[in-house]
Amino acid sequence: QVQLVESGGGLVQAGGSLRLSCAASGRTLSDYRMGWFRQSPGKEREFVSAANWSGTVTRYADAVKGRFTISRDNAKNTLYLQMNSLKPEDTAVYYCAADVHSRGVLADASDQYEYWGQGTQVTVSS
Repeated sequence: QVQLVESGGGLVQAGGSLRLSCAASGRTLSDYRMGWFRQSPGKEREFVSAANWSGTVTRYADAVKGRFTISRDNAKNTLYLQMNSLKPEDTAVYYCAADVHSRGVLADASDQYEYWGQGTQVTVSS
C-alpha cells in the first residue's frame, strides 16, 4: 500500500504558475503509474495528466495540454505537476493517484487508480 500527500496548492492570479507535489510513502513510487485529477464544486472528478513509471510516457487532458507538465522523481518518491498560464477554470482541488494494475495506454478514468491523496486546493483569480 502507498500513502500519497499533495502540497503546493494556493491562490494565484490568472496567467500565473504553481507547482504541485505529491509525496509517496509506504511503497516505492516507481512501482506505479501515477496520475493527477481535479474536482471543482458541482463537477465530477476529471483527469488532468498521467505518467508511466519512469515519466518518459505522459498523457494530458486537452484542457491542460501545453500548459501543464507532469514529472516524477522516483529517487525522491515524488510526483510533480507544473502548471503554467493558469486560468480561472483551472480552479479545483487537485489529487494525485497511483495506478497499480493498468497496462497499455495510461489510464484517464479515476476508477483505474487505486490509491489517492487528500487533495490540494488551487484557486485562480481573474
